[in-house]
Amino acid sequence: MGKLAFVFPGQGAQAVGMGKDFCGQYEVAEKLFKEADEALGYSIQKMCFEGPAEDLKLTANTQPAILTMSVIVNEILKEHGIQPEVAGGHSLGEYSALVAAGVMDFQDAVLLVHKRGQFMQEAVPVGEGGMAAIIGLEDAVIADACEKASAEAGAVQAVNFNCPGQTVIAGTTQGVEKAVEALQAAGAKKAVILPVSAPFHSTLMKPAAEKLAAELDKITLRDAAFPVVANYNGKLETKAADIKANLVAQADHPVLWIDCVKTMVEFGADTFVEAGPGKTLCGFNKRIDRKLTSMNVENLETLQKVLDYFKEVR
Repeated sequence: MGKLAFVFPGQGAQAVGMGKDFCGQYEVAEKLFKEADEALGYSIQKMCFEGPAEDLKLTANTQPAILTMSVIVNEILKEHGIQPEVAGGHSLGEYSALVAAGVMDFQDAVLLVHKRGQFMQEAVPVGEGGMAAIIGLEDAVIADACEKASAEAGAVQAVNFNCPGQTVIAGTTQGVEKAVEALQAAGAKKAVILPVSAPFHSTLMKPAAEKLAAELDKITLRDAAFPVVANYNGKLETKAADIKANLVAQADHPVLWIDCVKTMVEFGADTFVEAGPGKTLCGFNKRIDRKLTSMNVENLETLQKVLDYFKEVR
């Protein structure tokens, strides 16, 4: 039996109603929502349960909402005796993974990702930056188109290497639009502008990275209880100082998700549980390595499936 990895989703996985059924069944869900509300000074629980979707979609709300939901799932699995030997998270999800590994306290993390969302939004005014998903082209072709578009229209670069054939670009609105046109012409199966409010993980996020560094100085980070793979370099990390440096760099550098998954597989992981809303990362896993067993937990129904699976195999 190989090792068990937990992976935690990033922005875009949020959905109104998330976490509601857990609260009826698990005290830890109520407790963590309450702690999140206290840390933030407003009710993220109400927003998760009732919306409106427009408010939940704002990055300063999305980030703490998804983190809270992901940590709740992690705690529920822990109550059932299911714990990872390695973990990773996509962008924001890296913070959920670090809470799971005991690197940072939950309340610190909730407030930190709320601020991270604000800093990212402030770095580039709404409407001046964007992102697009490119399906079905080689990374080299995408890099080349981005370079040309940057010279002609404004900064744009590849920022999320999600799975073979799916890469996300980000930059100035004009740069992204120009690159999308070029990539459509180059034969992309799909080149879609994403409904996000800022060009995450691009060089335009440097001001956000600097502010994030100052916030990270204010909180306690501990060494990880188990290795967590870093988006910034695709390597397993356990030392608090390295983790901190990587989180700062992560804000204005690409997410090397393919490398992250391959590193966890090299470490011995063959079973992956996606803890939190959605099942995006399960989908990426299929494209990265078909041999992996991937499951997600986002509600009581998916939780039961995972619990049944582990009863049989472990």
